[in-house]
Amino acid sequence: MANLLTLNGVETGYGSGQVLFGIDLQIQAGEMATLLGRNGMGKTTTIRTIMGLHPCQAGSITFRDTEIQNQPPQSIARMGMALVPEGRQIFPNLSVKENLIAFAANRSRQRDPWTVEKVYALFPALQERAHISGRNLSGGQQQMLAIGRALLTNPHLLILDEATEGLAPLLRRQIWQILTQIKEMGQTILIVDKYVDKLIAVADHHTIVERGHVVWQGRSGELDSERALLSRYLGV
Repeated sequence: MANLLTLNGVETGYGSGQVLFGIDLQIQAGEMATLLGRNGMGKTTTIRTIMGLHPCQAGSITFRDTEIQNQPPQSIARMGMALVPEGRQIFPNLSVKENLIAFAANRSRQRDPWTVEKVYALFPALQERAHISGRNLSGGQQQMLAIGRALLTNPHLLILDEATEGLAPLLRRQIWQILTQIKEMGQTILIVDKYVDKLIAVADHHTIVERGHVVWQGRSGELDSERALLSRYLGV
């Protein structure tokens, strides 16, 4: 299976401080992959560099056979990459429906693309609140809205930074069920999250970063058997 996204030797930093030191990452089409590590280890910087929100100072990022390092974020998005950012960043003054349609596009040219109606079927709570402003949603509903908004761009790759941060256990389970469902529909997904045991159960491939270096990569079965590794790098 071909790689949808490949990072080779990616380096970057902030000012004179280097944050990423030769990050290598491969995501195959149709898989759910994770980027794991403790807070401050470079996960969000990696995501921001992939999306063109932070400069890539060395190395290459290839998406759908095209090198995209340092292309503007809007160009990368138009190629079919969608980000559900940490903190959700929905539009508080817009209604649920207005948030959903704001960037709707069939960027991957699917024959049966995501529509507002399909997002409502996936997240019935959003349909019930279609005319409610974003500021009046709960944290879980805002996360559903952020995911639905990203899906409506019909991306080749969906990236979630801190996918279930701050959510109650019931809402976390709902989000995992939804992500598993859309993965089974063929959506390629990259997730940053701290709930490692759940990620092992639902994801295919994992990359662990420590202080800006990749320290481990492998499949779920391998990671599940490496409890000493989990304790060392993730505190599990």
